[in-house]
Amino acid sequence: MEVLHTINIAIHILSGMIALILGLVALLSTKGGKIHNQSGRYFLGFISIVILTGLIAVFIFRRNTFLLVITVLSGYVSFSGYRVLKSKSNVPKKVDIIVATTSLFVLTYFLYYFKSIGMIWSPIVIYSTVGALVFVIIYDFLRYLIPAHKYSKHRIWVYEHIYKMTSAFAALLSAFTGTVLVEYQPHSQYLPSVFGVLLIIGFMGYTYIFGLKRMPKTH
Repeated sequence: MEVLHTINIAIHILSGMIALILGLVALLSTKGGKIHNQSGRYFLGFISIVILTGLIAVFIFRRNTFLLVITVLSGYVSFSGYRVLKSKSNVPKKVDIIVATTSLFVLTYFLYYFKSIGMIWSPIVIYSTVGALVFVIIYDFLRYLIPAHKYSKHRIWVYEHIYKMTSAFAALLSAFTGTVLVEYQPHSQYLPSVFGVLLIIGFMGYTYIFGLKRMPKTH
């Protein structure tokens, strides 16, 4: 059983590292371009493996880890960020509502789980991460109240995509640095999130002022 767990963790770590590289490529490449789109698709593929192996580590091998919360956060924002890019609308879809509701239930279980085993990571980091996930899910429900024509006219879906996919990258980076740089906790856990917020503000601001067509090109 321990051998299987080691293999699962190895796949988890390798997939996470590849996803980080692909996410970085997507962030630095021309938005909407071929490189951005391809690296983004592969990023989603590898982050799916990270999520799956993370859940296996917890529910099959019974590993107590805060990475559960980050797994749900990165998984949900990745899914939601992909969905909003595909639909480009805020018309309610059954699959989106089901995933959002399920994520809330799973998050509730995780909080109960952490309380029963005791916090093994900084409570501040845990609650801020949980808060970030709850914020996104609540927004995803409230956005259905935005008039469809305004949602489309102001291209709100673009900003949603930026926020959610950058958040997924930051969550993955936070999990990596928080695990590898243990001696620097909790700074190694929350600084990647701060970096992610700055990236989001920068990308959103640039997009609002110049639009997507004037984003820097890669050669």
